[in-house]
Amino acid sequence: MQPTASHFVNGAYLEDTDGARMPVIFPATGEEIAVVHEATPAVVEAALKAAFEAQKEWAAWMPVERGRVLRRAADIMRERNRELSELETLDTGKPVQETLVADATSAADALEYFGGLVATLTGEHVPLGGDWAYTMRVPLGVCVGIGAWNYPTQIAAWKGAPALTCGNAMVFKPSEQTPLCALKVAEILVEAGAPAGIYNVVQGAGAVGKALVEDARTAKVSLTGSAATGKKVYASAAAQMKHATMELGGKSPLIIFDDADVESAVSAAINANFYASGQVCSNGTRVFVQRGIKEAFLARLVERTAQAVIGDPRDEATNFGPMVSEDQLSIVCSYVEKGVSEGARLVHGGKRLDQPGCFIEPTIFADVTDDMTIAREEIFGPVMSVLEFETEEEVIERANATDLGLSGAVFTADLTRGHRVVHAIDAGSVWINQYNLTPVEVPFGGMKGSGVGRENSKAAIEHYSQLKTVYVGMSPVEAAF
Repeated sequence: MQPTASHFVNGAYLEDTDGARMPVIFPATGEEIAVVHEATPAVVEAALKAAFEAQKEWAAWMPVERGRVLRRAADIMRERNRELSELETLDTGKPVQETLVADATSAADALEYFGGLVATLTGEHVPLGGDWAYTMRVPLGVCVGIGAWNYPTQIAAWKGAPALTCGNAMVFKPSEQTPLCALKVAEILVEAGAPAGIYNVVQGAGAVGKALVEDARTAKVSLTGSAATGKKVYASAAAQMKHATMELGGKSPLIIFDDADVESAVSAAINANFYASGQVCSNGTRVFVQRGIKEAFLARLVERTAQAVIGDPRDEATNFGPMVSEDQLSIVCSYVEKGVSEGARLVHGGKRLDQPGCFIEPTIFADVTDDMTIAREEIFGPVMSVLEFETEEEVIERANATDLGLSGAVFTADLTRGHRVVHAIDAGSVWINQYNLTPVEVPFGGMKGSGVGRENSKAAIEHYSQLKTVYVGMSPVEAAF
C-alpha cells in the first residue's frame, strides 16, 4: 500500500534521490518505515510546469465531467478505506480506531461533496435597460496546498477537492512529518480519470514550500499550519497579490455551565483535548467550568481519562496513541513542566511513558489561571487546562482574551444562553453541546490570528475561483467628440 516514490508529478510517481533524505518514522516504535527525498528544484519545476499546462485542459472540461472524476475518486477511497487508514496510522501514529472513521472517509466526503457541486457553479444575468451584463465564475489557475501532519489524507482532499472543482490545478506539499498519504490521494485521482498534472505532490520542508509559494505561476496558496508559519506565508502571498487561505492554530475555549449534562461535557472535553493525542488545531484546550460543578466535573474527567487505552495504534483496541515525533513530544513535555512550575495543579498524567515511541499520558491541569503559559499558548498535544468561572459575562471576556479565534463551544441546558454565548465568542467555528464535528457541508476557518478564508462547504468555492463580469452593449457608442 505504501507509495512507490517520493513525489507524484504529471500523473505518475517520480523519484529524485538528489534531494535530501527524509526518513519516515512510525511514532509508536521509532522505527523507520519508509524514506522519501526532498524535492529538488528540478522536481518543483516539473510539478509547477505540469500543473500550469494541465490546468487549461481541465478548466475546459464540462463541469459535470470534472464532477464525475471527483465522485469516482471518492468511491475508490471508500473501497480502500482499510488500507488508507492503516497507512495514515503508520504515517501519523494515530490509532487505527480513529483513522478508520475520520481520515480517508472525510477525504472521500470532500471529493463527493464538491464533485456534486461542480455543475452548479454558475453566474448571473444583470439587466441594464437596453444593455445587460453577466458574470461567470472562473478558475484561479495553479493552487499550492501546504498541509499539516495531523490529518494528511483529509487535508490533501479538503484543499484539492474545491480547487479541482473550480477548474484549477494543484501542487500539494505535505508536512515533512507525514509525507505518505497525500501521494495516495494523487494516485487515486489519476485512477479516477483526472488528467496528468492536475494534482501533484512534492515533498519537502520550508524551502520547498517557499519555492512553490513564490513562483509566478502560483495563483493561490492554502496553508494549514501554525499561526507563526501562517503569517510568513500570508505575507509572501500578499507581496505578489496572490489569493490565500490560512487555516491556522487556536487556543479555543470550551465553556461548561453548571446546568450542563456532566457526562456529555466530560466526553466533549476528552474529544476536544485527547483525540488524535491532542494534535488538532480546533481543540478546546481551555476548559472553563462553572464553579458549581467544577469538582464533580474534574472527578468524572479524571476517572474516565484513566480508562484510556494507550498502546500500539495498529491495534483497534487502542484509543490513545503517540505524538507524531520526538520533537513534538519534547515540546509537549516542556509545557507540562511550565504548567507545574507556574502553579497549576496536575490532576492526571503528565508523564512520558517508559517504552519505545513518542508516548505521553493524557494530561489534565486544574486551577489554571488565564496568565499561565499553558492557558495562553497553543501546545498541540494532550494537555488540558481546566479553569473556573462564575458568571456568563466574565467567561465570555476571558474566552475572548486571546489573539487566536479558531473555535469554541458552550455546554448548557439553556439553549437561549447557548446561542447568546456562542454569538459572543470571537471564533470562526463554534458548537453548542458538541465539539469538533466538522462535516464538509459547513464552513471551517478562523478569526483573528487563526486565519483567513474558509474551507469546506460552498464558502470554499469563493476562495478557489473568481468572478468575471461581462458587459454587453446593445446600442451604438457615443462620445463627446
